[in-house]
Amino acid sequence: MKDFILAIDQGTTSTRSIVFDRSYKARGVGQQEFTQHFPHSGWVEHEAEDLWTTTVETVRKAMQAASVTAAEIAAIGITNQRETALVWDRRTGKAIHRAIVWQDRRTAEHCAKLREDGHSDLVAERTGLLIDPYFSATKIAWLLDNVSGAREAAEAGHLAFGTVDSWLIYKLTAGRRHVIDVTNASRTMLCNIGTAEWDDDLLKLFNIPRSMLPEILSNIDDFGTTEPDLFGGPIAIKGVAGDQQAAVIGQACFTPGMMKSTYGTGCFALLNTGTDRVTSKNRLLTTIAYRLNGEIHYALEGSIFIAGAAVQWLRDGLKMIGKASETAELAAKADPGQRVYLVPAFTGLGAPWWDAEARGAMFGMTRNTGPAEFARAALESVCFQTRDLLGAMRKDWPRQADTLLRVDGGMAANDWTMQRLSDILGVAVDRSDSSEVTALGAAWLAGHGAGIWPDQAGFAAEWHLERQFTPSMDANERDLLLKGWDCAVQCTLAFGK
Repeated sequence: MKDFILAIDQGTTSTRSIVFDRSYKARGVGQQEFTQHFPHSGWVEHEAEDLWTTTVETVRKAMQAASVTAAEIAAIGITNQRETALVWDRRTGKAIHRAIVWQDRRTAEHCAKLREDGHSDLVAERTGLLIDPYFSATKIAWLLDNVSGAREAAEAGHLAFGTVDSWLIYKLTAGRRHVIDVTNASRTMLCNIGTAEWDDDLLKLFNIPRSMLPEILSNIDDFGTTEPDLFGGPIAIKGVAGDQQAAVIGQACFTPGMMKSTYGTGCFALLNTGTDRVTSKNRLLTTIAYRLNGEIHYALEGSIFIAGAAVQWLRDGLKMIGKASETAELAAKADPGQRVYLVPAFTGLGAPWWDAEARGAMFGMTRNTGPAEFARAALESVCFQTRDLLGAMRKDWPRQADTLLRVDGGMAANDWTMQRLSDILGVAVDRSDSSEVTALGAAWLAGHGAGIWPDQAGFAAEWHLERQFTPSMDANERDLLLKGWDCAVQCTLAFGK
């Protein structure tokens, strides 16, 4: 019996693979971190082979831990860091350059020129996105223009582009499948989200040959079958979604008005708007949440570039903590009389500000400011940025008056942060009993596609609350904190202008 689903969760700092049983329980897990490369200020890269080898190794570890064989796995679901761009040579199967990561800001000048030349409306109308280095299109153009011989090879049809899902599927199927799911495609700045097809006007704008692009598929589809030698037998790949959309699915946010926020390296909040494609007037993104049974559901999205990465900075950069879990205890000990703010614009500010040139800043420090105040400021910065996103969403979609937020990701396990989040937002915050929400979303796509898991309603009925955090902060204290944050953000945006 094929009683198991394998989920591959390829993230920004590590790759995880998880074997789920029919009751959605994780039976085996494999995880491996890989090296981050920072060749210049604001540049972030990954070795393409690291993404591939860690995927293979973690799948094998998960299968071994679960004591399952390929013959017992009904299907594979894949979720991945979005926007990260890879280009490889079809003749060799090798990447022509390191992957350019979603956090990378090297194309800021290119984006600024496109905006100055009046292309913002076209891009927003077709893609729901803002012109920003965050998305894949200018990364692809940079590779074609800066890797020797790349543009000539692309024009000759020898090069292939893909987001991380495309790269992994290409490798898993030994080059037989060059595909992308609709959610990852919607983050490239090349896809018309009304039709879910590549847009010729955008390809011309960014000077990218159509021959490079993968075929766009639905979230549940035939993505190919793995090479038998990899895992001891062929396994069908049935479901794929970008990590934030996979979290929407894993949180069972299928009803318009439901909202989830994922706290990993960055923070990403998505509000399901159903089949209504809402155009933001507050610099949020309109994106495809998922396409199931031929129907596209949309979401408003706010993207925060630095969330958990601020805690990593305290640990690895400043050496203030030994492990991330120490921040909660430190924050609780912070001097309540000090109003210290961190604006973590290490790689620019995302929604709703979208300033690629902004850089991080600390405000309110005194001689007595120490690790506890730094820890509190780092954790609070995530809460304040989420508040900015929620405020913008409420303006764009007034139906979202009473918000109940579902949270996931590494930082969601931090009780102090989640309570602070509820206090600053002034809304209830619900934490799922599953710590693998993103992977579970990809697994459900594959499991439903393979016919062993139920439909959306059946899956939603299995969502369970682990803990709800409710606001307890005095309204005057909240207002005081928010005024300080707003001032800190404005000062950060003004610096260097």
